[in-house]
Amino acid sequence: MKECAVLKEQEERMASGKLARYRFYLRKRPVMLAVLSALVVVFFLAVTGLSQAYHAQRESLGNRWFLRGVADLNAKQYAAAITEFRAALLYSRDNYSYQLNLAEALIGLQHTGEASAYLLNLWEREPENGVVNLELARIAAQQGKTNDAIRYYHDAVYAAWPPDQEGKRRDARVELIELLLRIRSVGDAQAELMALAANEKDEPEQQELIGDLFVQAGDYEHALAAYRIALRSDRHSARAMAGAGYAAFQLGQYPVAERYLQAAVVSNPDDTQSGKRLETTEMVLNMDPFQRQIPAAERDRLVVEAFTTAGQRLKTCAGLKDNDSTAANSAASLSYEWTAMNPRVNTVELRRDPDLVEKAMDLVFRIERQTSNVCGAPTGANLALLLISKLHEGS
Repeated sequence: MKECAVLKEQEERMASGKLARYRFYLRKRPVMLAVLSALVVVFFLAVTGLSQAYHAQRESLGNRWFLRGVADLNAKQYAAAITEFRAALLYSRDNYSYQLNLAEALIGLQHTGEASAYLLNLWEREPENGVVNLELARIAAQQGKTNDAIRYYHDAVYAAWPPDQEGKRRDARVELIELLLRIRSVGDAQAELMALAANEKDEPEQQELIGDLFVQAGDYEHALAAYRIALRSDRHSARAMAGAGYAAFQLGQYPVAERYLQAAVVSNPDDTQSGKRLETTEMVLNMDPFQRQIPAAERDRLVVEAFTTAGQRLKTCAGLKDNDSTAANSAASLSYEWTAMNPRVNTVELRRDPDLVEKAMDLVFRIERQTSNVCGAPTGANLALLLISKLHEGS
């Protein structure tokens, strides 16, 4: 019995010890959990900090290479720029700016195939990006892909450009106009030109460019207007004066053309084209017998000189075209009329018969038109007479 009691007492002591140890564990468990949690947080923060430091370092290195590349790109050191942009992309493979600048450097070295691959990838990410559309348009234009080029140029024109890059929107529209003119899509080019002119400032160089483009499009009225705007800001611009003179010349506004061309030649004596146009303009103004308020005697003298000039042109033209039966027949008919009328075309007969002035000049104009079609563009006095004939068509 004593042994049983001893055993029972031992068991009770053991149970009491286990219970005490369990209670002790329960009291310490929150502390242990808190310590472990703190350790986890510390390790997490440490890893996060290291990760952030690592990425910050990579970003810094990438940006350092990128800035070097931008400097070389601006200096047109394209090969160096390509190397530097590629190095930057090692640290930030999907960076949009890095890829875009690399594409521009590749274009600088005429590596258009590789540049196109980058640009098309960038276009898929941001189809409204102005720079990407502009570069794609230029590549397409170089490759003769006209429809693609026009589409990309349009997208570039209407893209959202940063305020400091608004000039590139204008560049895109100018290049689009030049492309349309090259493919002879004159109507579309004129429409774009009107939009360009409506949004341009009165800065002389810009207005001179607009004037030049209107001239290429055959729109001389708007060309003259643009050159005049340029001259309001810079009245000594030889380029604007020459352009205005040429536009007025094409419009048949010869007094206006004379004024601008004289100023252009004075400003730039080496401008031989303006000099030749001025000579022709002055001949038109001095040889026209139908000028207002011209004395009758002066009118008759001009008719006689014009008739003689046309007769010489007809003889020369007929001699060059002896083998052309159609031209020969036409020349023969005009020559017959000229020979028949020639004895009467003098100052005495013209004074006696005012209607003869009209008949003689009608024959002069027909001779100049026909010979210009058959024998090529006239020069000198014959060119002046042809231009005078255009002034009085239908009158």
